[in-house]
Amino acid sequence: MTVYASFQFYQFYAELNAFLVPSNRQRPVFRACPKGASLKHMIKVFGIPHTEVDLILANEVSAGFEHPIRSGDLISVYPYFGMRNVSPLLMIPFRPLRGDRFIADLHLGRLAAQLRMLGFDVLHDNHYPDREIAGISAEENRIVLSRDRNRLIHKKIERGCFIHAISPDEQVLEIMNRLDLSQNIRPFTCCLRCNGLLHDVDACSVTNRVPQRSRQYYSRPLECSNCRNIYGGLAYDSDARTSNSDHCNSRERNLPISR
Repeated sequence: MTVYASFQFYQFYAELNAFLVPSNRQRPVFRACPKGASLKHMIKVFGIPHTEVDLILANEVSAGFEHPIRSGDLISVYPYFGMRNVSPLLMIPFRPLRGDRFIADLHLGRLAAQLRMLGFDVLHDNHYPDREIAGISAEENRIVLSRDRNRLIHKKIERGCFIHAISPDEQVLEIMNRLDLSQNIRPFTCCLRCNGLLHDVDACSVTNRVPQRSRQYYSRPLECSNCRNIYGGLAYDSDARTSNSDHCNSRERNLPISR
């Protein structure tokens, strides 16, 4: 039998409302708190992954996930602030989202490939179980990308980002804007298939590995240092290597042409 020790008002802001049932959105919600429960637990009760939270205020004072809850408290919960520096206010010991290294769950393969095209280090494997995703995220300091809120609620995942958009193009833009990654773009430096690093290779040395119909496109080819896949095309001019232009226009300029 659950023993309720106190009652609080909770209000969630901005995109955190998307996780709530409609009747709880954009307003304070009165909720009973079980004895001994933490703020982290109560946030999860509302269906919100802790990885989406960047700032908590308890009665207008910054609080951490383990802040003691008292009856009558007003708890305000905010999502990631992006470009705004709120670090002086934070009591959460680990910032949920900082960095540009990722691990994507099994449903985000196309997003992983597009982020790799822009030069971001993204691990993806359809066979990763939740426990392995959590372990890799912690060991390699990677942000978990997922459209599964239950996966992000996993207690061992500290850094995660719920993807709201459906289409891969919109997902890329969501990540770029949310994490302010535009200055980190390094087009055509990562293999789309395996995430290995690409390096220049002499065109003559790979001629026999490229189909005849594709050879006109690889005057300045690149090779993956891991799987040895060959990439080539107009994308390899110096301007394309450093361009921060829209990824949707860039992606058709660079095609894998051989394993």
